[in-house]
Parts: sequence; structure tokens; C-alpha cells
Amino acid sequence: MKIIPLASDSLGTRSMCTFVKTESISILIDPGVALGPRRYGLPPHWMEYERLQEHRDRIIQCSDMADVMIVTHYHYDHHMPDIPEIYSEKLTLVKHPTTMINFSQKKRAGYFLEKLKGIPSKIDFPDGKEYRFGDTEVRFSPPVFHGTSSKLGYVLMVSILEGERRFLYTSDVEGPGIKEQIDFIIFENPDTVMIDGPMTYMLGYRYSRRSLENSNINLKKMVDETDVKTVILDHHLLRDLNYKERIRPFIDHAESHGVRVVTSAEYSGSENDMLEAHRKELYEKYGERDEN
Repeated sequence: MKIIPLASDSLGTRSMCTFVKTESISILIDPGVALGPRRYGLPPHWMEYERLQEHRDRIIQCSDMADVMIVTHYHYDHHMPDIPEIYSEKLTLVKHPTTMINFSQKKRAGYFLEKLKGIPSKIDFPDGKEYRFGDTEVRFSPPVFHGTSSKLGYVLMVSILEGERRFLYTSDVEGPGIKEQIDFIIFENPDTVMIDGPMTYMLGYRYSRRSLENSNINLKKMVDETDVKTVILDHHLLRDLNYKERIRPFIDHAESHGVRVVTSAEYSGSENDMLEAHRKELYEKYGERDEN
């Protein structure tokens, strides 16, 4: 099994897009990418827009190699309805558009499915289902909170199994801080897990310290109760320049148990390039683009 992060916050954009290739099937998870509209009172820097285009191009290129497309929820950093052609002739598995979904995502789901008409080979709603492709099994959680309540809607977690390899993708659980989220991870017992992490860049006003505490507890529990060897932490967490200190209890616990904790960039052999988190510095160092 090959796990290839295509776009992520540690690579410079808001995304968790991941390409997974097994002997039987190639799967593209959450083919979306976006930029944070405002940080430090500033709009995205021109360097962020350049990175956005690079990541869009990379996702489009990899979609040509995918057999299966997965959309875990309908936020725009997880799907791009403006390029429905990337789903052409693919088995497309998307979060159920009308059940366990909030109002905003329900509207987006309806729009997206309208754009997809006649394009994929098949569309299915995988909430809580299992699929087999040769020697590869793909299992989906029931819908779980996008975060710690239903306010932002629900997401699907994805588990991919091939032989002794087990990869789990949490999508936007913002933690995991909730029992249902960590229970699915423990039940699936992954050796590699990609987690979006606590939303600590909003700590104290849209993300509580209690949720951060629960996330650290649950992440340590994952180390204790699964065979996990590699934890890829990214997305929401990597919008915080102090992300390592926020999850220090977990990092120390993981390292003491021989578990590797990395970002998507580090997993890919690259250095972290958290453009959004460094937006203020980008404006100070590079200024605004001169169009003349």
C-alpha cells in the first residue's frame, strides 16, 4: 500500500487530499483544496494562490490514475464542484446528501450531485458501509461530528485494508475529541493513521481547551490500544505555529512507545511549509504582488 498526501496545510493549502494505491485499486480521498479567507486580518497572500494552483493541478493529475473517488463531506477544501470531470467514469463514494447532514452541507451536496449527473460510472453513499476491491477492503464509519458537535455537520472516516496494512483517514474530526471518533479508530486498529488534529488556531473561542484536553487523551488512548506505528497529523492543527506544544502530551507519549508522529509534508519527505500560519510574515517579507 502506498499513501501519498497530495495537498495539506503543512504543504501550504487547506486540504487533506490523499492518494492511496494498493495492488487492487487506486483511491483518491477528498479531492479538494482551498485557502483560509482571512488570517491575522489579511487575505491570502499571492504565494498561497500559487500553491493553490499547484495543488489543484496535482489533484487533477492524480484523478486520472484513480479508480475510486471518495468525498467524506461537502466543505470546499474536501471537494471541488467546479471540476466535476475529474470524476469521469469513476466509482464515486460521497457522504449521504440528506441524512445526518447540516443545512449548509445539504445545499452543497445537492449542487455537487447535480453537477455530477452522468459523469461518474456510479455514485453511492457509503455511510457505515464496506466495499471490497480484490484484496483491498474499504470501510466507512457512520457519520461522526465535524468537530465536537453537529454545528458544522458530519463527516465519514475511511479505513483501507490490504493484507497486514491498515490505513485510516479521519477527515475533519478536529481531534479526535469525541467517543464515537476514537472508538472507530480503535476498532479499525490502523498501523498508519492520518488525523486532521485539534483546531487549536481557534483555541479559546471556537475550539475549547476541554476539547484539546480530550483530544490529547484520545490520541494517547489510540497509541495504547492499537498497533499504530505512524501518525500523520495535519490540516486544522497545522494552522497553528505552536502546534507541537498544543499536543505535547500526545507527542511525548507516542515517542515513548516508538510511534512516529509526522505531518503530511514530513511523511512525504518534505519540510513543513505552513503558508497560512505564516501569512503575516509572507506579507512582511514578500509584500503584495506587483502586477505592472
